[in-house]
Amino acid sequence: MKFPKEAEKYDMAYKPTKKELDKFPDIQNGPSSLIQGSKVEIQQVGMHNFRLPLKYKTRDEQILELETKVTGTVSLSAHKKGINMSMIIRSFYEYKDDVFGINALESILLSYKEKLSTFDAKILLKFSYPILQNSLRSNLDGYQYYDVNICADINKEGELKKIIHFDFVYSSACPCSYELSEYARNSRNVPVVPHSQRSVARISIQFEEDIWIEDLQELCINALQTETQVIVKREDEMAFAELNGAYLKFVEDAARLLYEQLINDNRIIDFRIICSHQESLHSHDAVSVLLAPNSSFSSDISHEFWSSLIHSS
Repeated sequence: MKFPKEAEKYDMAYKPTKKELDKFPDIQNGPSSLIQGSKVEIQQVGMHNFRLPLKYKTRDEQILELETKVTGTVSLSAHKKGINMSMIIRSFYEYKDDVFGINALESILLSYKEKLSTFDAKILLKFSYPILQNSLRSNLDGYQYYDVNICADINKEGELKKIIHFDFVYSSACPCSYELSEYARNSRNVPVVPHSQRSVARISIQFEEDIWIEDLQELCINALQTETQVIVKREDEMAFAELNGAYLKFVEDAARLLYEQLINDNRIIDFRIICSHQESLHSHDAVSVLLAPNSSFSSDISHEFWSSLIHSS
């Protein structure tokens, strides 16, 4: 197609009027005859991983501004061709100056659920959350970062479901390797080093009463004890070796220790624990999944999910 000469230059001054906008073609909201393929309901459609800085309140009332990856989706009825996807992003930007929490997410969900005339809406926020960690013996501070996903879902009955996925990185020293090493040292007087490895626990919790990210971090520390360190001097390295010796654990032990903490927290109504010990002895990982009694979480974890768990460390 050949355009007129005057159309070859972009018109920076043009601003369409409301009347003109009403005449613009809108194929997404066109007749159902435009649907290609089967006319079936789509469970979720929307925007994935758009980024913006959002504000979060810490447990000690400070405000953190963190880069956040957002996924926002809605269900699509069988008779509709598509949705106005930018509406999801615009709904977030209406609240971009607010301090984010579950209440803000509920407002956004209700907003774009109503604007898009849908029966289900979901939000996922993904960010890295800093907490100051004190070294073991040198009394120095450094920031530990935790991968966090906050999920909110409103279904067709208007019920809100709130979930946090929290990743905790720790060291796991093998009890079997420790016993064999001690035996070799005592019986043959040879130098030995028991094997240990960087490990990751992902706890997923469903909750109603508000729970702080700092609470989840402390829960994991209380259960596992051997969190990886940020600031390390010689006295800290010695302390970490002693700590690993005092808290030996298999991957099964790690899951059960976390279970003991989660099951006794009344704010948590459902949970799933996933542990991955990225072995230094083997060329593969040791993994475990443990659910709350009568949990609605799945224990069937995909290869992609295990891969994301490994990369989080």
